[in-house]
Amino acid sequence: MDIKKFLFFILKILILTFILMLIMDKVYSYAFLQSNKRDKIGFIYNSPPTEYDVVILGSSRANNHFVTQMFTDKGLKAFNFGMQGSKLFESDLVLKLLLEKKNKIKNVIIDVDVTLRSEEKSEGMSLRFLPYLHASESVKKQFETQNDFDAIYYIPFYRYLKFDTKIGFREIFFYALNKKSKELDNGGYNALYHNNVGNMKPEVLHFQPKRNRYYEEIKKICKLNNIKFIPVMTPMCENAVGKEYFKKVNQLYPEIYNYQNILVEDKYFSNCSHMNDMGAKKFTAKIINDFF
Repeated sequence: MDIKKFLFFILKILILTFILMLIMDKVYSYAFLQSNKRDKIGFIYNSPPTEYDVVILGSSRANNHFVTQMFTDKGLKAFNFGMQGSKLFESDLVLKLLLEKKNKIKNVIIDVDVTLRSEEKSEGMSLRFLPYLHASESVKKQFETQNDFDAIYYIPFYRYLKFDTKIGFREIFFYALNKKSKELDNGGYNALYHNNVGNMKPEVLHFQPKRNRYYEEIKKICKLNNIKFIPVMTPMCENAVGKEYFKKVNQLYPEIYNYQNILVEDKYFSNCSHMNDMGAKKFTAKIINDFF
């Protein structure tokens, strides 16, 4: 085989590989557009528009602390879009995606405290948005500022290969089957039941709050869309070290409601930074009383 034929052979292999990657990219992405029962991102993207009285955003400290059913019992259409391990990058994108999909929102409650320490995305949770990278303008714009954007956007199937454990074959298989996950149960609220009364390991708040462009984007989006914006700091156990952190948050953003000390007894906590179901119910009752 002469060099010209060899190079032509290599070129054909490369072209065929690219076509195969393009086809696989389309197949995987199509699967993620078929179900609203797997996770909260698919639920937003693949559900018909809804009119929400209350949308809850934030990390696990929102996901574990706001009991959706208690809002529902007051006649309020609510959903807890808090996500374990997420940061303000993801909360901002959830709100943008909800509005892109024509949902109507009256009130946004967002847990804003420890997430103010950085503007980085959550390496685990942000991956859940990648199947919608070509389908959603909001997702595309959010990721444009990230260092790996060109590779994940322009190279077909690359994002699915690189992040196979999160958005690979197993997940598209469940999406294709429309298999329901527990993430959407209880209106998105994830209850914790365990507590460590008398043995609560302290949370050490060794970081500093910073002005955060994603928080400020959320605030701006709410103002532009006539959405009542309710930013809160949620409780932390009595043994937490460095609670002056919460005062520093209010120095940066005086509008954030500080509920950090409203419940401190160990019996209300699963761990120092997350309330159990009993604590979440008492806290949610206080929020409903104060704002609704």
